[in-house]
Amino acid sequence: MPGTWYDAVVVGAGFGGLATALELSRRGARVALCEALNYPGGCASTFQRDGYAFEAGATLFSGFEPHQLFGRWIRELALPVTVDWLDPVVELRTPAFRLPVHRDRARFVESLCALPDAPAPAVRRLFALQAQVAGALWPLFDDPTLLPPLDMKALLRHAGRAHLYPPLLRWLGRPLGAVLEQLGLSGFAPLRTYLDALCQITVQCSAAEAEAPFALAAMDYYWRGTGHVRGGIGQLARALAGAVEAQGGAVLLANRVKGVTPVAGGWRVDARRDELKARHVVANVLPRGLSRLTGVPLEALPGMEPLSRTVEAGWGAAMRYLVVRPPEAADRSAHHLELVEDVAAPFIEGNHLFMSISGEADADRAPPGHRTVTVSTHVPLKALSQLPAAEQRSYIERVQARMDAGLRRLAPEWLAGLVHALPASPRTFQRFTQRDGGAVGGVPRRAGLANYRQLGPRQVRKGLWLVGDSVFPGQSTLATAVGGVRTAASIAAQR
Repeated sequence: MPGTWYDAVVVGAGFGGLATALELSRRGARVALCEALNYPGGCASTFQRDGYAFEAGATLFSGFEPHQLFGRWIRELALPVTVDWLDPVVELRTPAFRLPVHRDRARFVESLCALPDAPAPAVRRLFALQAQVAGALWPLFDDPTLLPPLDMKALLRHAGRAHLYPPLLRWLGRPLGAVLEQLGLSGFAPLRTYLDALCQITVQCSAAEAEAPFALAAMDYYWRGTGHVRGGIGQLARALAGAVEAQGGAVLLANRVKGVTPVAGGWRVDARRDELKARHVVANVLPRGLSRLTGVPLEALPGMEPLSRTVEAGWGAAMRYLVVRPPEAADRSAHHLELVEDVAAPFIEGNHLFMSISGEADADRAPPGHRTVTVSTHVPLKALSQLPAAEQRSYIERVQARMDAGLRRLAPEWLAGLVHALPASPRTFQRFTQRDGGAVGGVPRRAGLANYRQLGPRQVRKGLWLVGDSVFPGQSTLATAVGGVRTAASIAAQR
């Protein structure tokens, strides 16, 4: 209703916004969630085009074990979400080798050690160190109360975990490449290829650049409740939106927010269909989007200009959305492939592809006997934005051609039955997700202590909050949701 006051209005139904709205609703707050699109999920959504349903981005999602955030929500709120546990979780393919990443961590490590000329003792030492770091950091996602804002109980629990942290402290501000050098693993090409591919999709840069603690933790990604959401990740987004409504919140899809203005007692939110007022506004947008919503220049919003520069030095996505008839030898499950044509070249611009293929159980994604496929590659946003429009089109066409060539070389069995193709540029990705500039993946976590300057919820102005993958812990769908939970805790503490 026009002029209605809420405890919080959340702008954007990506997973950061969904998590904030759900957690606040569960705490008894009066919440409205506004989304410009007619479906929730943002970058992790499932959209309809030409009669098919595609994942917006090619990726895998973690956090579905019963003790993890998504797993708990599915259980506690009886969400209509089914997770398929794939094995292998993903398969890495290059012209020289194929490396399946099995659900059993030890089995995967031993498969690396069994490769020709593998320095097996050093590989095992790396994964022993990696297990220590992951064992210290992943529980912070499993129990978000261990993340800022910290109360006395959380501080005491951290004191009890202090013995877990020394392996992290040694590598703060240093790249994963330094760890590999120290262990004599820099020249082991299969491992380097695997780590470069993994780091590019998790911490958004190569292994040589990646902040070591972030990268070492990310190496556990495939073994931390990672699965395939049946029907697409949009099924989880829709279920969370439904849970917000079941807890008494208002979910207003196809209701673009035009502006956010401070008023006495809080904020006025001007949306397409109505005007709302709230004591808090939570914006699930990038910094430039927050500037546009508020009408305030980036440099006048505390911390937003440098954060925006960091985001814009990251990546956009060039995509291929495909419909295929599966090969005769394919099983019924979903599949995820990582393809690298030239392991010595940067893992961008069509050289490195992530390919997500629906399974037979993904109802309504494609007609019987067909699968939908999302293929993505990174393109540098800054370089792309500096090209004239005509040159941008030519650049994306060249990237798309390289993507096609890589698919035909490294996944020919899935291309043989191609029946429909929809190419997409970062501009297209922006249209499907409402993501400024078509940016993907949040802030590249290149080595440096700057990664630790903002380790909690981000209140830009009194009652105005930023959530999403540019805010700690960021980076993944699970991480943005965890960040939303902690933002809700901060708001609740001020109510």
